[in-house]
Amino acid sequence: MNSLHQFLFGTYPYIAATIFLLGSLVRFDYAQYTWKSDSSQLLKRGQLRWGSNLFHIGILFLFLGHLVGLLTPHWIYEPFLAPAHKQLLAMVSGGIAGTMCLVGLLLLIHRRLTQPRIRANSKTMDFVILFWILLTLSLGLTSIYVSAGHADGSVMLALSDWAQRIVTFRPGAAAAIAEAPLVFKLHLFCGMTLFLLFPFSRLVHIWSGFGSVAYLSRPYQIVRTRRFNQEESR
Repeated sequence: MNSLHQFLFGTYPYIAATIFLLGSLVRFDYAQYTWKSDSSQLLKRGQLRWGSNLFHIGILFLFLGHLVGLLTPHWIYEPFLAPAHKQLLAMVSGGIAGTMCLVGLLLLIHRRLTQPRIRANSKTMDFVILFWILLTLSLGLTSIYVSAGHADGSVMLALSDWAQRIVTFRPGAAAAIAEAPLVFKLHLFCGMTLFLLFPFSRLVHIWSGFGSVAYLSRPYQIVRTRRFNQEESR
């Protein structure tokens, strides 16, 4: 295991996570007017509905799948789910969600590149994020074919061990995936870099989506109609 591998998978995750959290906080504090998704719906709806829905449904499923799949300790599911079966489940569900996300993403990229008004209102970072997600997603889908070559789930266990060591600040994270195939390492690097780019892009609006859950517990809003106001003034 060389020093570059140790840095990328032992140190870089903490750099990306720090910039992700602190960068988001700083942007919210100092540039709240940029805290938005810059929707282009008013410029041209067209294929936005299909592209946006497929992309968001797919990427949310992938995010939750990675979160649960990587961070769930092996001993929790071991009594009823063998590593090989878990890997097969991840390959099938991830393949379906990844394909949905890919189709939606390609529609969004095509729309942004071919519509002059939308392209003129796009920032450089918009294209960087779109194509970086495309690269990350393509590597993830490619890893499905690589996973088929080791159906025992050993690499999946190694990746889970890496992720759990990172989030619990335990040593040996980089060593856990030293023998993992290159496509998995590239996918991990691209995924971590996406978090690093997060505060500098329109992706910050995702935080607002989590914040909207607070609406479920807010007090009722009392709305007085125009008719009610007229009757009250008599």
